[in-house]
Amino acid sequence: MSRLKASLERGDFVVTAEVAPPKGTDISELLKEIEVYKGCVNAVNITDNQSSVMRASGLAIADVLIKNGLEPIFQITTRDRNRIAIQSEILGASIAGVKNLLCLTGDAIDSGDHPQAKPVFDIDSVQLIDIVKKLNSGFDAAGKKLNKSTDIFIGAACFPQASPIELEIAKTEKKIKAGAQFLQSQAIYQPDSFRNFYEKFKDKKAYLIAGIVVLKSAKMAEYMNANVSGINIPDEIIKELRSSKNEIEKGVEIAARLVVELKKVSHGVHIMTLGKAESVPKILKLAKLI
Repeated sequence: MSRLKASLERGDFVVTAEVAPPKGTDISELLKEIEVYKGCVNAVNITDNQSSVMRASGLAIADVLIKNGLEPIFQITTRDRNRIAIQSEILGASIAGVKNLLCLTGDAIDSGDHPQAKPVFDIDSVQLIDIVKKLNSGFDAAGKKLNKSTDIFIGAACFPQASPIELEIAKTEKKIKAGAQFLQSQAIYQPDSFRNFYEKFKDKKAYLIAGIVVLKSAKMAEYMNANVSGINIPDEIIKELRSSKNEIEKGVEIAARLVVELKKVSHGVHIMTLGKAESVPKILKLAKLI
């Protein structure tokens, strides 16, 4: 059984982080991140060719995490594989000991480093959730019986600050109906907006984990506001970063503040540091979680 699922079922406030597989075969930097995460997070997401940039297989990285005592959340997108390849990879991940899966559609191909590649999108994220639910029941997407079922805690993404929010609420309801058991959100900088979203889904038998991207500078915040869909960083936060003597430390302080606020209206937080894993224990200490 997933340790993440067990923690949520106990009512624990969970903390998840993430790693990106390397673009190459050297995992030395990844191993340093893993050491930082030990003892302070419940599980670690493994991104799947994030931003459509080709990287090493998440399955290999899941094996590294498991061997180092960390529980992976295996992300899988429908962008690069058809339903046969996706099911094959999920079965392989299950055999390797993966217990958590985050079902995603994936970023557009033309945003990455292989714009000439052909996207697949044989299925969407809702259909993927349904397929994983079937695999957990002992059958594949075509209704053929497996010799042993998977035991996967099914996750999906949500965007509580999307506009129009009614459309996002409808999409999230579809994901839960298809079988999503936990939701990780896009980065949240306005806890009130997440509170409103949480109220819609707190009785839907799905756990909501609020996302936070740790800001490194005012310039980064401005870029995210302009270029990342579903992100809304208030002017007060940008001004706070700009007037700070150390913007990186201020970003950590802001993230800790958000964790404290989001703890009141979520089942956990997903902290995205963009390669700065050492920020996570600092944030959790400031938030009095460790």
